[in-house]
Amino acid sequence: MRNILFLVILSASLQGCFPVVAAGVGAGALMVQDRRTSGAYVEDEAIEAKAFDRIGKQYKNTAHVNVTSFNRNVLISGEVPDEQTRAQVERIVANIQNVRQIHNELAIAPQSSLSSRSNDSLITSNVKLRFVGDKRFSATSIKVVTENGIVYLMGIVRRAEARDASEVASGSQGVASVVQLFEYIE
Repeated sequence: MRNILFLVILSASLQGCFPVVAAGVGAGALMVQDRRTSGAYVEDEAIEAKAFDRIGKQYKNTAHVNVTSFNRNVLISGEVPDEQTRAQVERIVANIQNVRQIHNELAIAPQSSLSSRSNDSLITSNVKLRFVGDKRFSATSIKVVTENGIVYLMGIVRRAEARDASEVASGSQGVASVVQLFEYIE
């Protein structure tokens, strides 16, 4: 009887923890399907957080910069006012521990509008949805980033998966072009 009472009290006290436990389980399930090591996954999160913090401190209102890391390969996208800022943002990212490679796709242009960014989010969602429906590759193996209608694909894939993913992405509504930033496995 004491054991049952203990379990009832324990389960009542853990009810508030369910979202935390569920989020942890969800993240764990994604990591199981991810081709990165758990260490690389954690490093990617740290790279993105550090870059966001460092770039934000220096260019808070003068640039729109997104940093996406996959297996320590970093995509820098967005808009900056000049070449000097573009180069400085790349240096900031290059000085972050564990960065292996940088793809600097920053445009020298005025900051994109809210409607342009919303359109990019819609394109990303549409591409991801089409990936889920396509059974030739795992949608969880590929990270999709859209900037100004350009879709960037990152991940650790086989060449056939890269070809298929690019085909699916390029056929999505609103996509201006597709850029492959994959690492290949055989």
